[in-house]
Amino acid sequence: MQSITLYHADAFSTCLFSGNPAAVCPLEQWLEDDILLKIAKENNLSETAFIVATVEGYHLRWFSPEQEMLLCGHATLATAFVVFNFLKPELSEIQFQSLSGVLTVTRQNALLTMDFPQVAYSPCPVPEYIIAGLKLKPVEFYRSQKYLAVLETEREIRNLSLDLRALAEMDLSGIVVTAKSDDEQYDFVSRYFTPKIPRIEDAVTGATHCTLAPYWGLRLNKTKLSAKQLSARGGEVRCELRGDRVFLSGYAVLYMKGEIFVQ
Repeated sequence: MQSITLYHADAFSTCLFSGNPAAVCPLEQWLEDDILLKIAKENNLSETAFIVATVEGYHLRWFSPEQEMLLCGHATLATAFVVFNFLKPELSEIQFQSLSGVLTVTRQNALLTMDFPQVAYSPCPVPEYIIAGLKLKPVEFYRSQKYLAVLETEREIRNLSLDLRALAEMDLSGIVVTAKSDDEQYDFVSRYFTPKIPRIEDAVTGATHCTLAPYWGLRLNKTKLSAKQLSARGGEVRCELRGDRVFLSGYAVLYMKGEIFVQ
C-alpha cells in the first residue's frame, strides 16, 4: 500500500472557506493516469494537482473529477503555496513543466505570482442560446478558449439567473461574464460558468484571467489590474500585463493536510 500526502488549500484568498479549493499531491513518481483520475474523483474538488520533482523544478499535472486539464490557475497557485511552505521553503521561485509549457511562480512574502501566457480572443456574433441562457444580451461578445461575455454593469453579473438548458448548447466548455467594477479597489469583476459539468460555477478561475486581463488592460489602458470573482465563495486576482504574458498574483491558505492510501 502506497501513502500519498494530500494538501488541501484555498487559493486566491487570505482566509479559509473562500477562494477556490484545490488538492495538491506530491508524488515520488507518476502513477497510472486512471489512478490519478480516480484520486481526483475521490477528492471531488474542481481540481487536484499532482507534482513530481525534476532537476529543473517540478512536473505538474491537473485533474478534474472528469479529465486531465490543460491549464489550471488556482491549482497552480495552491501547488506553489505547498512547495514554498512545506516542501522547499528555501525557494523563492519555482518552475513547473506542464501541458501549457513552463510556468514560473515567484513569491514576495506570502503573495505568489504566476507567469502565464496571454490567451487571445476575437469578436463573434452572440448565439441565441447565449442570450436565452444569460437572459440578457451582452454588450460585447468574444470567442477564446471559452466564451467571453461583457455585460453593462456589475449588478447584472451579481444577479444573473441562468437558463442552464440553453447554455448547455454551447460548443465550448464554459463562459465567463465580466463587467467594470463598481468598487474602486477593483478594475473589473467576473463569474465563470461550465454548464456541461456538475460543478456549474467555478469559485475563482485563474486561467480565465489570461483573457480577461488583456481585454480590460486594453479597454482601461492599464497594465496592472485588480479583479474580483463574484462567486459565492469569492476571490481576488491581481493581474499584470508584460508583453505576451500575464502575471497573476494571489494568496492561499491551508485547510487540511492528510494521507491517501493507494493499493
